[in-house]
Amino acid sequence: MTRRQQAIAFFVALCVLLVGAAISLNIGWIVITASRVTPLVLGIVSFALIIAGLIVYTVFLVLEIKRNEEHDSFINAVTHELKTPIASIRLYLQTLQSRDVDEARRRQFYEVMLADAERLHQTVDQVLKAGAASQARRRTSRTPVDLAALARECVQLALVRHHLDPVAIAFVVHDEGSMMVSGDTEELRTVLANLLDNAVKYSGERIHVTVSVAAPSPGTVWVRVQDRGIGIPRKQLKRIFNRFYRVQARGLRHIKGTGLGLYIVKTIARAHGGRVFVQSEGEGRGATFTLELPRLVPEPAALRPQTALRPGA
Repeated sequence: MTRRQQAIAFFVALCVLLVGAAISLNIGWIVITASRVTPLVLGIVSFALIIAGLIVYTVFLVLEIKRNEEHDSFINAVTHELKTPIASIRLYLQTLQSRDVDEARRRQFYEVMLADAERLHQTVDQVLKAGAASQARRRTSRTPVDLAALARECVQLALVRHHLDPVAIAFVVHDEGSMMVSGDTEELRTVLANLLDNAVKYSGERIHVTVSVAAPSPGTVWVRVQDRGIGIPRKQLKRIFNRFYRVQARGLRHIKGTGLGLYIVKTIARAHGGRVFVQSEGEGRGATFTLELPRLVPEPAALRPQTALRPGA
């Protein structure tokens, strides 16, 4: 048990003892003042307020302790995500500076440094996007976006970014017709990229991800990202979209992250009038994330307002 868990247990136990003491005093007050109505009522109300105050105080204290713990975990994760690639880039630069390296190894060093720089960029980008998402969202320009085409593009980008074989990520479109939504292309690309990166990262050694696009109803478009990886414990399904939260399960200690990706996904989905949800049968059984957005239905030509003709036209 960690110190924070001990602190939570202590304050919860203290609250229980104080509530018990207050109830005992309340019962004693009722017995003493049973024949006098006014002191009896005032005593009951006062003790009820005291008990409510103790419970509310303890709840907020426990939540604050948990929030501080999540914040510390986030700081540690971000520190690691920043220091590791910086140290790697520095080492390779020192090697290039102090030694004569043949052209083949020089190219290899450049590739590693570019990958580390991309990792740094992704970490900083996630932190900035999470900070913007936690504030009041500004209005962004909305344009028609072909969600199927965007998903296909993100799949191709994920294959290149993670150096995967084309068969590692399957792409399927289940319904014909328009898959248009109204939204910000870059924000929706961020959502799909985060879901794909998570699916690859938590797939384990054998990566087999399926991305499917469908229109289950005339007004809805779905993008589903399914993996066969380590899965998510059922008790944690409702918490994984919280800011700074990371799944607690066996075999995840070597997987690094900031705990911000799914929070950004949820925030962007809500800003577009949609939602994101997850399904998992438990550890070792994979996970399926579904992005649901309102479908942009073309206006029938017969219902479109006609432009008035000028006289003489």
